[in-house]
Amino acid sequence: MTSNLNSVIVEGNLTKDADFDATQKGTGFCTFSVATNRYFKSGEEFQHEVSYFDVEAWGKLADSCRSLLVKGSGVRVVGRLKQDRWNSEDGKARSRVKIVAEHIEAKPVTAAEKAETATAPEAVAENAPDLKPEAKPARQKKAQKELVMA
Repeated sequence: MTSNLNSVIVEGNLTKDADFDATQKGTGFCTFSVATNRYFKSGEEFQHEVSYFDVEAWGKLADSCRSLLVKGSGVRVVGRLKQDRWNSEDGKARSRVKIVAEHIEAKPVTAAEKAETATAPEAVAENAPDLKPEAKPARQKKAQKELVMA
């Protein structure tokens, strides 16, 4: 018998502040979108491709994200893929794939990352803290926040 594997890791930047809500039973959840960049060479030219992924987090993980997930901030999401299916008002079958987060790491926005995203205004952090450009990588790693589902 074969086993099924449904696991995904996405690293990128939030396209807007995370949205927070709760179910009727009071379970908290948040939703957000992550933009990822891919750079590759095609012939003699370098290409840039951006992909957008919808993410949702539930319970304590969602509550932990409340102050950390702001527009432009870097994030690494580990989770699983989930497909929602429904019929539209005109009767057509529709579906959407999203990531259900199991682990989230929020990263500080560095000066270099701000400069890189300066050409994409929708990805620039408005509320993320600045780190000094001369900050050492070891210090940046300490500033990284890890959120794990309990």
